[in-house]
Amino acid sequence: MWLHYYQLTLAEVHRLGIPPTQTGATMLSLATVLEDSARHYSDRVAIVEEGRRWTYGELDAAASRLARKLTALGLRAGDRVALTCPNGAAFAAAHFGIIKAGLVTVPLNILLTEREIAYHLDDSGARAYICHVDTPELPLAGTGSAGFTRAQACDHLVVLEADGSPSGESELPAAESGFPTRQTSETDTAVVLYTSGTTGQPKGAELTHSNLVQNALLAGRSYEISPQDVCFVALPLSHATGLSMLLHTAIAAGASLVMVPRYRPARALELMRDETVTVFLGVPTMYQTLLDATRSSLEHAGCADEAAKSLRLCLVGGAPAAPKLIEEFEGRFNIRLMDGYGLSETSPLVAANRPGLPPRAGSVGTAIWGVEVRIQIPGGGLAEAGAPGEVMVRGHNVMKGYLGRPDATRAAIDEDGWFHTGDIGQLDADGYLTILGRHKEMIIRGGFNVYPREIEEILLTHPAVAQAAVVGVPHRTHGEEIQAFVVRAPRATLTAQELIDWCRTAMAAYKYPRIIEFREHLPTNAVGKVSKADLLAQAPE
Repeated sequence: MWLHYYQLTLAEVHRLGIPPTQTGATMLSLATVLEDSARHYSDRVAIVEEGRRWTYGELDAAASRLARKLTALGLRAGDRVALTCPNGAAFAAAHFGIIKAGLVTVPLNILLTEREIAYHLDDSGARAYICHVDTPELPLAGTGSAGFTRAQACDHLVVLEADGSPSGESELPAAESGFPTRQTSETDTAVVLYTSGTTGQPKGAELTHSNLVQNALLAGRSYEISPQDVCFVALPLSHATGLSMLLHTAIAAGASLVMVPRYRPARALELMRDETVTVFLGVPTMYQTLLDATRSSLEHAGCADEAAKSLRLCLVGGAPAAPKLIEEFEGRFNIRLMDGYGLSETSPLVAANRPGLPPRAGSVGTAIWGVEVRIQIPGGGLAEAGAPGEVMVRGHNVMKGYLGRPDATRAAIDEDGWFHTGDIGQLDADGYLTILGRHKEMIIRGGFNVYPREIEEILLTHPAVAQAAVVGVPHRTHGEEIQAFVVRAPRATLTAQELIDWCRTAMAAYKYPRIIEFREHLPTNAVGKVSKADLLAQAPE
């Protein structure tokens, strides 16, 4: 019965230009979700940052200014533009400006090193790179400029000021800031989100305008997001959950977003109280630290009491919430944490627990409208209700493919359009999905996906490292911590702290191993491969 209620209305379909079927190319731009809200809610607050409030009209004008700048650089429709920017109006303006110009956004995590930035610029074929100006907390422009210089073929570096304007260009009044959005097809790529595989370097998932517009509208419908909502944004907008589930969904609904460049639980509680936040979406780590903050001082506890009065929806992404965390959070804030499920390759939302529908213990809910989920067992058959197998997804949310990797695309999406997630789950008789496991080796540290193979390959570039194996070990606040088992090269005297310090300079802050354990040799299985199961069994509790 709920399926009909949550589908898009014909008015929404016609207003945004979504085709009634997925056949044929129809003109559609992701920029429409901002432009439509700017028309309807021009003077309403779109984004709240430290010290400033941006209306929808101002945000749309800032996006148009950047679109004009990119067009003046000679970028052509479909060119890719990489973006390094902390959460804030500048990110939103840059992202929608790129889309307005008919270009493709390639969001990059602000923690990437210059080596990693150069890799993403080269792999995506980005013709331009937009990097936020340095701030005392985030010296992004220096690292970004070094990564740009190191890249092979990126043509243009644009430094973005805090007000969303390209460096050196004064802000124009909104009335002078219009830009005729370039037409794009619903099947054109709008965003390339980088995700890692367990067998190699990060690869870019191509998400289309149709993927992202429909996911934003359906997420808004599923969670009943309205112009009266105030959404807290601490998850990075370079991540699928932050970008699509928060930015796109809230903008499409005409809601307000309270943004912070870095998550601090005490400050989050203050903002939730002061801005009467109604919607909070975070990884389990964030909810745990909110609880810890309320226990640390009476002031924080008072903030939590006030914040709880306006909260109506707390969503969990990135990793499942532990039953104990759900129980403790509900007891303190009088609101239940609601798990959902999605991946970068699925725009991201696949399944959701929804307001008004009874949750089931351990379940991530039911598939959103227009999306099919099934459980496949080895050999290609379908699992019976309640039996485990690989989670398969098909629908309007599935990516176009991996950029420049046709073999990887064919391996991930079969001829019938089913995306192989690599996750293990089960469906009950009523269609509620439960995730039982993740990709074999993937580590989720504080909501960020970390793939051991990439870390191992970097470790092996150190001259004192002969062998390396990386695993995830349980951690109270981060969910998992990264541990590396290392065999030193002959006669090497490398210490654990020396290797950790080296790793800090070689990879992003959320990737480098905090725990190093040296071994004389690594355990292997019957075929000679390193046995990570044995290493995990030997890791301390």
